Amino acid sequence: MKKKLALVTGGLSGEAQISYKSAVTVGNNLNRDKYDVYKIDINPTGWWYENENGEKSPVNRDCFTIINNGEVISFDVVLLCIHGTPGEDGKLQGYFDMIGLPYTSCDAATSALTMNKRFTVAVAAFGGINVAKSMHLFRHTPIETAVILAQLKLPLFVKPNSGGSSIGMSKVTEANQLENALTKAFKEDSQILVEEFIKGREFTIGVFKQGKTITVLPITEITTHNDFFDFEAKYQGKSKEVTPAVISSLMEEQLSSAAKHVYEVLNCRGVVRIDFIYDEQAQKPFMLEVNTVPGQSEASVIPQQVKAMGMSLSDFYSAIIDQAFNY
Repeated sequence: MKKKLALVTGGLSGEAQISYKSAVTVGNNLNRDKYDVYKIDINPTGWWYENENGEKSPVNRDCFTIINNGEVISFDVVLLCIHGTPGEDGKLQGYFDMIGLPYTSCDAATSALTMNKRFTVAVAAFGGINVAKSMHLFRHTPIETAVILAQLKLPLFVKPNSGGSSIGMSKVTEANQLENALTKAFKEDSQILVEEFIKGREFTIGVFKQGKTITVLPITEITTHNDFFDFEAKYQGKSKEVTPAVISSLMEEQLSSAAKHVYEVLNCRGVVRIDFIYDEQAQKPFMLEVNTVPGQSEASVIPQQVKAMGMSLSDFYSAIIDQAFNY
């Protein structure tokens, strides 16, 4: 018997535009022999079910049900396609836990943790994972740039502490650039992360679970024409992605092992994407951040990596959905 699946997209942040693109790719590759798919759009105007004719009706938030053609539909599982709040920061995960509905992403605690970049690197470091030296700044407690520069050495990356997609991020190579970079990041978030730049090659790695086995997808190397992997590079074609990455067997083993370790240390579920810098001089990878609802649009790396592994997107999403019932 087919399972009733809610494909939840939209969101309440600037990343909603990416969420809708991800939902198109996922929706086009779900096995309709296994799932009846219902698109749910969560946006600032409310929670809506959108049928195949584009007609919208409200979701009953008491029990996450909808009415379709006069019938009350209860769901078996939720496939989360929301980047940013409330689908990537633990809010929806907590709600689904409360009503006992399985979902495809990390749990509420891990989702909330990984949306906070500073907390993520702190926990990862505690678990023995290499991370860059950094400072955590708050809008309500201003700190002089001289204090920052006394503790961290240039170049620096300044980025909003929450959110993804590299919005509000800056690379600072000279002391006089730091003030503007802080202002830019604080426009996006009340907390920001300032971290030392690690010179090296940038990689991003998808990791997911099949049964009890943690599977590392083929590694992608990212190079960009821009100074770093910002929003323009990520989503507007200003970067080059090579999957699988052309790297030595040592680098591949170290990156794969580190990605698997991060997945375990942070108690991840579903598919996550973990970003690393590989310092060739030190011969070790440094974790940058973790995305618990990674992009699934045509421009995103996870679909590329799945294809490079020789797996169909349909089988991949089915594996992710099946796993949701095993927690």
